[in-house]
Parts: sequence; C-alpha cells; structure tokens
Amino acid sequence: MDATGQADHFPPLPAAIGHEPSPWTAVAAAAVSIVSGWATSVVATDLIAGWWRTDRLFCIAVGFLALVFAAATVTGVIMLLLRRSLGRYLIAAGAVVAVLTYGGVFIAGARVGWIVHTLPLLPIASVVLALHPATKRWLEE
Repeated sequence: MDATGQADHFPPLPAAIGHEPSPWTAVAAAAVSIVSGWATSVVATDLIAGWWRTDRLFCIAVGFLALVFAAATVTGVIMLLLRRSLGRYLIAAGAVVAVLTYGGVFIAGARVGWIVHTLPLLPIASVVLALHPATKRWLEE
C-alpha cells in the first residue's frame, strides 16, 4: 500500500506467468484417429472380401462408408495437426461414420472376431480427445 491507502497495481497473474497449452490431447487425438482408421479399414476390407459373392449391396455400402470415414479422418488429422479448428469436427464426423459402419456390421449379423466388438471404442476415444477442451485451448493458442 502506498501513502494514500491504495494497493499497488500489479499485472494480473496470467499475464505475469506465460502458460502455453499442452498439445498432448491433440497429438493423442491424431494418434487414436490414425489407429481407428487403420482398424476400421481392415474390418471393412475383410467384410467386403467375405461378403462380395452373397451381398454386393451391403459391400458397396460398407465400402462407401469406409471411403467417407477415411476422407474425413485423414483430412481431420492433417487439419488438427496444422492447428485448424475444423480438424476437430472432421475427426468427430469420421468417427460417427465409423461407429455407423460397426453398427451396420453388428446389425447385419456378420461373424467377426471378438476383438471387432471392442473396436468402436477407438472412434469414440478419438471424438473425446478431439473435442476435449484442452485440444480447443491448444488450437486457439
């Protein structure tokens, strides 16, 4: 306090301490999205190869969803790592398409390995990481 009874003015604490947001949630979102893309592509390829002779319409639908998923995910990962906020939403859109693809597989009654039943967790994790507030803070930095 000075002689007049007023407190000295200091800059606000955040301005005094520069804190840069961590990129780790964005990096994790990109990594999980890449692994999710690989797993979804393997499942789609296996389904198309196994069902082509019996149900071509189903195979074309799975192929189309895989194409949309791949385009959204690859573009989203690139844009996210370039710090473009649209990348977060493309990853989320690609993940929704991946979950729809897995839903179609399960509804169709395709016989798949037990591990395929756990794979929808990957696109869900990529959405959680991409839309996490820490990722948004890193993008806005």
